[in-house]
Amino acid sequence: MAISPSVRRATAMPTGAEVDDYIARLGYDDDAATDHDRIELIAALERLKGAAAAAQARVTFAFDRSQRAEQADLGVPSSEQGQGVASQVALARHDSPARGGRHLGLARALVAEMPRTLQELAAGRISEWRATILVRETAVLSAEHRRRVDEELGSRLAVLGDRGVEREAKRIAYRLDPASFMRRNRGAEADRRVTVRPAPDTMSLVTGFLPVAQGVAVHAALTAHADSLRAGGDARSRGQIMADTFVERLTGQSTADAVPVEVQLLMTDHALLTDDRTPARVVGHGPVPAALARTLLRSTDAQVWLRRLFTSPTTGELVALDSRRRTFPAGIRSFLIARDEVCRTPWCDAPIRHADHVVRAADGGPTSADNGQGLCQRCNQAKEAPGWAATRTRAGPIHLPGAITVLTPTGHAYESTLPTLPGRPSPVTPMERRFAELVRAA
Repeated sequence: MAISPSVRRATAMPTGAEVDDYIARLGYDDDAATDHDRIELIAALERLKGAAAAAQARVTFAFDRSQRAEQADLGVPSSEQGQGVASQVALARHDSPARGGRHLGLARALVAEMPRTLQELAAGRISEWRATILVRETAVLSAEHRRRVDEELGSRLAVLGDRGVEREAKRIAYRLDPASFMRRNRGAEADRRVTVRPAPDTMSLVTGFLPVAQGVAVHAALTAHADSLRAGGDARSRGQIMADTFVERLTGQSTADAVPVEVQLLMTDHALLTDDRTPARVVGHGPVPAALARTLLRSTDAQVWLRRLFTSPTTGELVALDSRRRTFPAGIRSFLIARDEVCRTPWCDAPIRHADHVVRAADGGPTSADNGQGLCQRCNQAKEAPGWAATRTRAGPIHLPGAITVLTPTGHAYESTLPTLPGRPSPVTPMERRFAELVRAA
């Protein structure tokens, strides 16, 4: 039976240009709408987001299978097939590689094992996050048991909230395979760790991922000590005492301010020696006000060492540092961490773990700061898959100095730029950046 052109067009995959055109049509004249119309549109757009997430899952699953088949044809061992796929998905979605891995895992679970949940998502009756919760809570189950959960819970997903989905998924999973959740608990204990990340207002969050008994014991000990000091007349709040005690006990210092570890603080000479307001930058944390940086230097009881870093007078790019440490690997690593701040892969933002060659040493790339970049472990491993490459981007009125172009196996290019140094405004305006994106797209 012949298929009419209109039916064929409706069932074909939309092109990127068609999706862009539809996005442009979403801009509408709000003045003519009623509040009833606005609520209807909000609900419709929410359904559209779910349908788009389902479409992304199907396309991501197909891309994963295609890339694995292509790598198999290239002779990549089966244990290494699929390497770099999550990173490509992350770049396409302007997301970190870690999130790209979660997107890929969600796509595999929905398409291959949870068709009812995918159907609810495609119809816009649930959100991508709600589907993610269900996949997350059934991750330790076998494919067969995951399909059972999908069948039992699929019809009720649209009427459950986030916690309801989590609760019901656990209840069914506990019944189907309680042993898997005991193994999951033991695995979680093996993953115990401490992390640090920036918080608003020049603060930081130090998080301990601990077994529940240890976590409760830590908090109880800090609380008891704080209550004891408060009862003795300490003017600090309980939270302040707990935070100070946390630092003192971990560092072994008598006070929380005397911390004998290296905290890299980048600031201009004017901001250091005068009342200049140019913000400074704490490596691994982000920008801080100049006045706060000066206060940190003056208030600490620990020794302060100054190290000069040199920038290009024309581009503002960090080009060298003055240090007594002359061992080349350690020196270049310190330089890359200070210059790049976080992993250079676009949208990654993970801490730097590896000092990497932009142009591979095997391809003749020199071991130098100009050919170096700081990468997280995941991104450094992903770029070793077939078809990946990186080059230094030419500097100019559009491209930022020091930029790196990441090339993926599908032929897409993504530009990674350096963070703005203290005292150096970005030399590229938003209009120039948009123009550069249009040029690359063309």
